[in-house]
Amino acid sequence: MDTTARPETWLAALHSSSQRLNAAVSDLSEEALSQPSFDSGWSIAQVLSHLGSAAEICTALVERGIAGDTNGPRQEELKPVWQRWDALSGPAQREARRTADARHLRLLDSLDTNQRKSGRVPYFAGLLSVPAYAGYRLSEQSVHAWDIEVALDPAATIPSGEVQLLWERLDLVATRFRDADTLARLGARQLAVELTDQDRTMCLDLGAELHLYPCEPAEPTATLSGTAEAVLRLVYGRNRPDDGIRVSGAVTLDDLRSLFPGY
Repeated sequence: MDTTARPETWLAALHSSSQRLNAAVSDLSEEALSQPSFDSGWSIAQVLSHLGSAAEICTALVERGIAGDTNGPRQEELKPVWQRWDALSGPAQREARRTADARHLRLLDSLDTNQRKSGRVPYFAGLLSVPAYAGYRLSEQSVHAWDIEVALDPAATIPSGEVQLLWERLDLVATRFRDADTLARLGARQLAVELTDQDRTMCLDLGAELHLYPCEPAEPTATLSGTAEAVLRLVYGRNRPDDGIRVSGAVTLDDLRSLFPGY
C-alpha cells in the first residue's frame, strides 16, 4: 500500500497521538484504568496493554528490517510477549506502554533519509515501506486511543490531522474489515458517501469486493452522509447513535454497522 504523505508526516502524527494518549491516562487511578473502554470487552488498561505490547513487537520488527531480515512475526514469538503484558496490573500496563511506545518512536525517529525511503519492515501484512508501516501503526494508535479517550470524555473525537491521514488508507481498512455475509446480502450496488465537512463525495462500491473510491458514484442506490471523522469511525466499527451519520435509500445505517464490525 502506497501513501501520499511523507514518512515524516506519519511519524509526526504518531508522536502527537501518543502524547495525547499519555496525557489522557497519566493521572487515572487503578479503578479508572479498570473501567470499560469503547472497545467491547476491553478495559482502558487492556487497551493500553494491547498498544504497548504491539509497540514492543513492532520495535523488534523495525530492528529486524534495519538488519535486512525479511522474516515476519511468528506466533511463537508473540505469545510470550502477550502473556507477560496480560500478567501486569493496570498501572503497570500504563507505564509499560509509555516506555515501549517511547522506545518505538525513538527508533523510527533515528532512521536516516535512505532508510525512510528504501527501508522495509517485515510486518504482519507483509514487507512494508516505512510510510506504509507507519500508516498501520497510526491506524492502531489513533483508533484505540479514541477507544480510551471517549470512555473518559463522550465528546472525544479523532483529531482532524490524523483523520486526514487515515482517510488515505481507508479503502484498505474497508476492504479488509468488512463482513462477508452482510456484503453478500446487500448485493452489488454503489453508495454516495458525502463528507459534510469537506464538501466532497466518495463512492462506496459493493460487489464481489468492496472498495471506497475518491469519486462520485455513477448510479448510487443510497447515500451516506456525515463528517469525515464520523464516517471514518463507522468504517472502523465505531459508530455511535449521536455521531450525526445519515443514511437514505436502499441501505440503512444498521446495514452499514453490520458491514463494518470493526476490530
